[in-house]
Amino acid sequence: MGIVTWLPALAAVGFALNRWRTDGDARCFTGVFVGWRKYWRPLLPHSVLMTIAAVIAASNLSFLSGRSGPLVLTLFMIHVGLVAAAVTYHLALAVAAGRDPSGSAADWRRTAFRLAFTSVPRGTALLGAAVAAPVFSLVVPAGPLLLGTTVPVLAGLLVADHS
Repeated sequence: MGIVTWLPALAAVGFALNRWRTDGDARCFTGVFVGWRKYWRPLLPHSVLMTIAAVIAASNLSFLSGRSGPLVLTLFMIHVGLVAAAVTYHLALAVAAGRDPSGSAADWRRTAFRLAFTSVPRGTALLGAAVAAPVFSLVVPAGPLLLGTTVPVLAGLLVADHS
């Protein structure tokens, strides 16, 4: 169950971090559990589908990495681009849900699409945060596990404030 609940958990992190930033609520750890109750039902179907899509994309990338040729390179790069777009969109979805906990999943998806794809600097900042945070936190024991998700969501909240 924990494998397919990554999106509601990411939205709950966004909820807790947004409350910390706007209301000064210092109970971020327990705030994630409060947020979890809000997000698991509306976001679980999307999370399950995207988990299946991620497994398929990973298997395709694994298959293509052992081959050569111009068509294989083209297909490989298309898959890398789709993965990058999915990472950016889902980070924006967690930010949109965290900023508007009373909204519907359809509203969160529309807001996430606008946040991730209507401005090149915003989308680049979201993708950059999602890639850089786990890499730069490697020096801390368990850093990618702890900071690899919270720092990109926090950066996404900051990006969303300036849009």
